[in-house]
Amino acid sequence: MTEEAILKGCVRNDAAAQRELYNQYSPKMLAVCYRFAHNREDAEDMLQEGFIKVFTQIHSFENRGSFEGWIRRVIVHTCINILKKNKKFNESVDLIHATRLQVREDSVPAVIQAKQVVECIRMLPIGYRTVLNLYAVEGYSHREIAHMLDIEESTSRSQYTRAKVMLEDILVRKKILTRPRSEADWLAAVAQR
Repeated sequence: MTEEAILKGCVRNDAAAQRELYNQYSPKMLAVCYRFAHNREDAEDMLQEGFIKVFTQIHSFENRGSFEGWIRRVIVHTCINILKKNKKFNESVDLIHATRLQVREDSVPAVIQAKQVVECIRMLPIGYRTVLNLYAVEGYSHREIAHMLDIEESTSRSQYTRAKVMLEDILVRKKILTRPRSEADWLAAVAQR
C-alpha cells in the first residue's frame, strides 16, 4: 500500500489502512515515546494514545511536509500532554546536583551508540529529559518548549543546560564519550539516535 493509499484509507476510517499505517510507523514512534516515558509500558501507552490522535486528526494533514513528520509531531505533543497531565515534567534535580553543574568544552567522539545514549538520557530527571529531547532531538526552540510545557523560556534554557551537563557526566562516567568540544558537536552527538 502506498503512503497516499494509506492516508486516503485512514481518512475513510478503513481498518486495513489504519493497521498498515500503525505497522509502518509504530516502531519509530515507539522510540520517540520511549525517550519521554519512564518505562516501556508508559511508552507503549503514549504510543497508543498518540495513534488514536493520529487517526482522529488525520483529516487535518494538509500534505505540507512529510507525513512521517506530521505523525511525529502528533506523537511528541501527545507525550508532552501526558506528562503535563501527570505533572511528571515538573520533577527537578536535587540541589546536591545543582552545585556541580557547569558547562564543559572538550571533545565528543563522532559516533556514539544510539541505544547507549538513549539509556543515559532516560537516567535524567524527567523535566530535564523532556526539555533535552524537545530541544536537542526534536528541534523545537526554547520559546516553543516553554509554550508546550507552560513554563518560562528561561526555565527551558536552564533545564536544557543542566540536562546537557548531567547527561555529559553520565556518558563520561559510563565511558561512552569524552567531554564535548562545542555545543554543535554535542547536539550532533545526541541527535544521532
